[in-house]
Amino acid sequence: MAQSVIERIVDLLQSEGVDTLFGIPDPTFFAMFTIAQQRGMRVVAPHHEEAGCFMADALWRMTGKPGVMTGNKGPGVANLVAGAIHALKENVPTIFIGGQRHRLYEHRARRGKVVYLSQQRYLEAIVKYVGILEYPEQVDEILHEAFRRALSGVPGPVYIEIPMSVMEGQLELPAVLAPHEYRLVHQWASTEVITTAAKLINASRYPILLVGQGVFVSRSHEEVAALARTLACPILQTSGGCSVLCGLADRTFPYGYSPASEVIAKSDLVIALGTELGEPVHYGRGRHWTKGNVDRKWIHVEKDPSSIGVNRPIDVPLVGDLRDVVPQLTEAVKPLARSAPPELVEWSTVHAHLRQEQLESVSTRSTPIHPARLAVEATRALPKDAVLIRDGGAMGLFFAQYMQIRPQDFFWNSNYGSIGPGLPYAIGAQLAVGNERRVVLLSGDSSFLFYVSELETAARKRLPVVCVIGVDYAWGIEDMSYKSRYGSQSHSPEARWSTDVRLDKTAESFGAYGEYVERSEDIAPAVNRALASGKPAVLHVVIDPIANSTTEEVPGFAEFRTWYGEPGDNLGFGTATPSGYEYLKPRQ
Repeated sequence: MAQSVIERIVDLLQSEGVDTLFGIPDPTFFAMFTIAQQRGMRVVAPHHEEAGCFMADALWRMTGKPGVMTGNKGPGVANLVAGAIHALKENVPTIFIGGQRHRLYEHRARRGKVVYLSQQRYLEAIVKYVGILEYPEQVDEILHEAFRRALSGVPGPVYIEIPMSVMEGQLELPAVLAPHEYRLVHQWASTEVITTAAKLINASRYPILLVGQGVFVSRSHEEVAALARTLACPILQTSGGCSVLCGLADRTFPYGYSPASEVIAKSDLVIALGTELGEPVHYGRGRHWTKGNVDRKWIHVEKDPSSIGVNRPIDVPLVGDLRDVVPQLTEAVKPLARSAPPELVEWSTVHAHLRQEQLESVSTRSTPIHPARLAVEATRALPKDAVLIRDGGAMGLFFAQYMQIRPQDFFWNSNYGSIGPGLPYAIGAQLAVGNERRVVLLSGDSSFLFYVSELETAARKRLPVVCVIGVDYAWGIEDMSYKSRYGSQSHSPEARWSTDVRLDKTAESFGAYGEYVERSEDIAPAVNRALASGKPAVLHVVIDPIANSTTEEVPGFAEFRTWYGEPGDNLGFGTATPSGYEYLKPRQ
């Protein structure tokens, strides 16, 4: 039976498990959106294409399914470019579909063509694949290649362009292939290499797991937890992999904080999962890794063979998808019957004691609210299964350090380091979990204002995301960096903005729940009311601007500065680290 190109595209998307389309409605995509809805798919229109890119990103992180984002010809596709850069840096396999005018425009030597730009050249440098449907008959091969490239090796974005002259083309094709019929959907490590890794584990006394963002984005929580239990070992979280595996909070330690350094110093084997071993973990070479047993061995699970050994030597590379490789490794080491290291109880006790000590040191004053007190009171009231989204600079660091639950899903724009994606992330995450769990955004005000219009999207789609916003009416971490360079009494030009802004009233204008909070004792009750409202909610919490822009006050800032390992490369965050190129020296 004959069908249109658009109908075939929807068929191909659904064969990959895609159930949501993001995009702003435009004549270019009227037919696609209509057919998608008729087939039971969701269509979500953001107010800005870049925000839609972040929603698609969050949907991927929470489901393991690639997000699909459309862009209307010309300015719509231009707005996708920034989102595509984020997706590339965050290793997100977003499928971008761009509209375009009739293909003959590409080679016409004319001026003044309206709503037209030769678009593919601007995408080629920032996506893994560009496919243009020159003819209707190409639809299957181009869609297949797009998914193949997006999901092979290091995941990343791809771009498909559909000229208007092709969209309504009719064609007859056989039934749509299932994913496993045209691309690799499983990637196991060889039995020989698994055996070698198992022998290395058997010979070690103090193995540790280094768990990165890839574990959680691939939805490998259970598989990695099973390996951790089998090895009875400590777990180190990277800054990107800041979620906690179910039931293993007592043996999970954030990299860069005590007693994680003691765990590293004692370790004789590191099993790295879902991490690029990049600057935030000092390439697995410098800083904390220079202590204790510096001859420790390394096992690295990585899909992309070209990534192995780039940032540090690896003793046993396990090339494959960690969803497949980790169960292989767990099965191979089960007969070892390992017991936990005797120091694990002490490390856990020390970590719990430090967290309690830190909590007790937080200011208890009612007003102005210290950012740490906001983080404590707001997260104390949250459901234990809440999905947390972190955004912002200084306020984001406070939330990361002082939150009172250890969530199984907690993410931020960690690789690229952008501020602003928080609200779109929260919307995408709530779309993913539906009514089963609550999604909570923890952010600063400057970050929240990037995409505040997406509150209307949340209200329209009836997504009860709760946004807890620390408001100091300033670019907090930027102001802090300025003070670090020019003196504590100075302020960066344009670092502060109007104290007349009321985010709670803004939320109400979009049909969301809003509440203004200026006393610390009112934070938890306000969070409970926001959760109970059943609506998107914004808590405008006024915080102490001095504490939020003072280097000594912001937790983890000193460690954060050490991520920039090149001499003089401190990105304006104060004094450069003395370690310089030490991380890059080869192991002797």
